[in-house]
Amino acid sequence: MTIRFDGQVAIVTGAGNGLGRSHALQLAARGAKVVVNDLGGSVHGEGGSVSAAQTVVDEIVAAGGEAMAHGANVCKADEVADMVKATMAKWGRIDILVNNAGILRDKSFAKMEENDWDAVIAVHLKGSEVCTKAVWDIMREQNYGRIIMTTSSSGLYGNFGQSNYGAAKMALVGFMNTLCLEGAKYNINVNCLSPVAATRMTENLMPEEMLALLKPELVTPAVLFMASKEGPNRAVIAAGAGGFARAVVLETEGMAFSEEDATPENIAANWGTIADAATGKEYKGGNEQTIKFLTNAQKVRG
Repeated sequence: MTIRFDGQVAIVTGAGNGLGRSHALQLAARGAKVVVNDLGGSVHGEGGSVSAAQTVVDEIVAAGGEAMAHGANVCKADEVADMVKATMAKWGRIDILVNNAGILRDKSFAKMEENDWDAVIAVHLKGSEVCTKAVWDIMREQNYGRIIMTTSSSGLYGNFGQSNYGAAKMALVGFMNTLCLEGAKYNINVNCLSPVAATRMTENLMPEEMLALLKPELVTPAVLFMASKEGPNRAVIAAGAGGFARAVVLETEGMAFSEEDATPENIAANWGTIADAATGKEYKGGNEQTIKFLTNAQKVRG
């Protein structure tokens, strides 16, 4: 089976460089009409120019594909609405949204200023929400959609100096978890990509020999899979250097105590059992956790 996107329309944010550029080029190579969105700012979110996006569009057109550039700031609902309106006017549908736009403002939490926190949260989290909201009703009405958030190992596992970035990236996993429930009956799949790639955001963080292995093009296959008709729903796919894995949030079975025994001392005494990862289970909704606690409480209380 060859994954193709003929007749489909994709919007890729932050697609002027790096991962976004790779996603846009490979979607187009497989038949998608692509909106290449990029504000054209620096890695810190400063400045702006549509030239980077237009360069990618020119590459796609030169290869025989269809594409258009748009410089919408993903944090601004009116600019994103204009992008969506232009897309609908040109092609009449939107099948795929890849929320890829991002910036960095790395500092230890002790040294981080509020504007560093706010700027990163705005682009990664608010920007993904604004773009998703702008296409959500379109996808509901056409009974089809594929939305991909870009999370990070910094959110899933932590990274020194990236409390703002990590908080925003983990929030996108929570965003996905609810959207996939609300979009299921409309055939809207929502997934997350956790990439490791050599981009403007990582070029100063790793040695050259490591960066050489981390080509953005070796991450994009995960996006193509998640964007496909046969793709998963509610998956966090980690990707880098041609390797792919699934990250999962697990909850242990834990222990239930009677009312009298539900004390911090008993938690401490039984922490090994409570925290035993071997009993971990993946839940598909918050209600499953509630049911577990209620069921176990009834067993303890008779």
